[in-house]
Amino acid sequence: MKEVKAYGTNAVSAPLHELTITRRTLRPHDIEFEVLYCGICHSDLHRLKGEFGEPFFPLVPGHEILGRITALGEEVRDFKIGELVGVGCIVDSCGHCDSCHEGLEQFCEEGVTFSFNSLDKVSGGHTFGGFSKSYVCEDRYVLHMPSFDNLPMAAPLLCAGITVYSPLRHWQAGPGKKVGILGIGGLGHLAVRIAKAMGAEVTVFTTSPSKVADAARLGADHAVLSSDEAAMKALRGKLDFILDTVSAGHDVDRYLGLLRHDGSLVVVGLPSEPLSVAAYSIVRGRRSLSGSNIGGIAETQEMLDFCYQHGIVAEGEVLPISQVNEALDRLERGDIRYRFVLDVTEL
Repeated sequence: MKEVKAYGTNAVSAPLHELTITRRTLRPHDIEFEVLYCGICHSDLHRLKGEFGEPFFPLVPGHEILGRITALGEEVRDFKIGELVGVGCIVDSCGHCDSCHEGLEQFCEEGVTFSFNSLDKVSGGHTFGGFSKSYVCEDRYVLHMPSFDNLPMAAPLLCAGITVYSPLRHWQAGPGKKVGILGIGGLGHLAVRIAKAMGAEVTVFTTSPSKVADAARLGADHAVLSSDEAAMKALRGKLDFILDTVSAGHDVDRYLGLLRHDGSLVVVGLPSEPLSVAAYSIVRGRRSLSGSNIGGIAETQEMLDFCYQHGIVAEGEVLPISQVNEALDRLERGDIRYRFVLDVTEL
């Protein structure tokens, strides 16, 4: 075992502070890496506030973890000391269910182990996230991180990026497809860039007039204020696919009506209240309301390589980890466009 500095908390909604955690001794297939940067996801905030159930304490968040390898287990073959790597949401799964065999570890039938606040099947206790000096993970859940020009802002790709890439790929966004992106925040701004790089015609829907110009800057072909009834009416039955990134309550029926026949609206946001859907909205036109959740390890690697090829990273601010509480406060207020990344190297 190895003692490691980290930032975490021992109570719901309490400020994070510097503390010490332990990382396991390397097993034959383990990789240890120094954490350089870690993105802050809204789900980190939800967990800290106890909104996903009572967390384990001490709680060390962070699941968009980017670093450089410092040690390798004796049977690791595909990585080398000094290489840039990433770890996202998943650090373990059963490995033998149908989902795991299909490379869909996120749907593991026995349940995945998440990179923080998850029961640790290896060491006992629970997992600690990337708000820490170093991380240890089995090699099959570690990703090769391309050398992005803006390396810190590549960290959010490990959760936000794969969350939007996976459904865009699964529902075959590409040339000839008209794709709607509902919401332009931490997820939505990456969805615009990725959908455009795939070759789709992209329309952004936003409730914020100030984000209309941002949508164009990010590459969207069209931007619509959802309060503009005439613009919404003009799009009825026009879109092939809508990616819903909104995590607040909203009227899904309004957007289902914008789909062509056999179109799909796919939810990746996590509103706290159930969504209400009229049967007629999906019966008419044989439309579908679906959901998607992160992605498997192979698909996440594919996403990283795709984003590197197309020069896609998140937009936002990099702050030293000592300012983590300020970042969390601003995130809760919505005072960020579009992602915070913590520089962990000062630990």
